[in-house]
Amino acid sequence: MIELSAWAWAALGLAAVVTGISKSAIPGGSTLAVVLFTAVLPARTSTAAMLLLFMVGDVFALIAYRRHAHWSTLIRLAPAVIAGLLVGFAFLAFADDAIVRRAVGVILLLMIAVTLWRRHRQSTADAAASGILLSTTYGTLGGFTTMVANAGGPVMAMYFLATRTPVQVFLGTSAWFFAIINLVKVPFLAGLGLIDAQVLLMDLVLAPLVVISALVGLRIARRIPQQLFDRIVIVLTVVGAVYLLI
Repeated sequence: MIELSAWAWAALGLAAVVTGISKSAIPGGSTLAVVLFTAVLPARTSTAAMLLLFMVGDVFALIAYRRHAHWSTLIRLAPAVIAGLLVGFAFLAFADDAIVRRAVGVILLLMIAVTLWRRHRQSTADAAASGILLSTTYGTLGGFTTMVANAGGPVMAMYFLATRTPVQVFLGTSAWFFAIINLVKVPFLAGLGLIDAQVLLMDLVLAPLVVISALVGLRIARRIPQQLFDRIVIVLTVVGAVYLLI
């Protein structure tokens, strides 16, 4: 297993807890988990390690919210997301770690700014009318960022906020979206040699924390008002994006 200090393991443990909660209650929180992993591990290794833990969280998100998914939204996003995944794979294969992190940070901040501006200027009907442009833009960026840094969660959170998606539908659609996308990403990262025995052993140690925190998150999600939910997602996304730029 990768040799790490006690503080490093503590950071990874916290990231695992955040992962579980973000998967079952607060999607924007996944950025903090990504930040903690990249602070401890090499960026490319952290991408593979986080992916496997995210997949553990996906199981609980699907159990809780599978019936709330809006499938027409997923189908509309699919072509753009696939394109973004392919571009992200090429970028991950050749780009420097620092460039990857900063590119994702810039994308997240731009998505936040655009989303808040749209919510201020447009009604729900206007947002629906421009659905193709939204799904293409956010879908492509979501596919790209989730491939290179497992940071697609905040981008897609901004998409669901832009379309004024209710909490339960938000969580259900996100659950299916990332469960499918994360499975698709496995052969790509394995092909780059990023999923090895050390990563698997480390994730085996951290997985129970994801399970426990996901169960806690399910209880939290039932009590979060829509407005508070939206604000938490935005704040966590901003914090994560700024860190990636530093």
